[in-house]
Amino acid sequence: MPFQRAFSGAPWESQVGYCRAIRAGDHVYVTGTAAVDEKGNAFAPGDAYAQARRCLEIIERALRELGADRAWVVRTRMFVTDISRWQEYGKAHQEFFGANPPATTMVEVKSLIDPAMLIEIEADAVCPM
Repeated sequence: MPFQRAFSGAPWESQVGYCRAIRAGDHVYVTGTAAVDEKGNAFAPGDAYAQARRCLEIIERALRELGADRAWVVRTRMFVTDISRWQEYGKAHQEFFGANPPATTMVEVKSLIDPAMLIEIEADAVCPM
């Protein structure tokens, strides 16, 4: 089975040894995606909704690069640093997926790689053959 990989260009991809997303047949796996701007800095520090939305936009870019669509996402995992803000994260998630909601999990974690990051999201998609 051939594999396709998508890279975001973030410096930590080569430092840690991972890619933004990988397509294996009809499955696409998008790695944990944090809200960063084009320079790799934390996007919208303090704004949970904006950060969740940014994560999803980055995920969508990776999906498209591998020939997938957000409507094909079957599972997301949200890692958040403050679960009490679940409604802000959830609003962005609901707006993004609309009529095609995936199965999802939201868990609170102690911290992310940058203290200004409030959320990191993983996504799995299944592409129609």
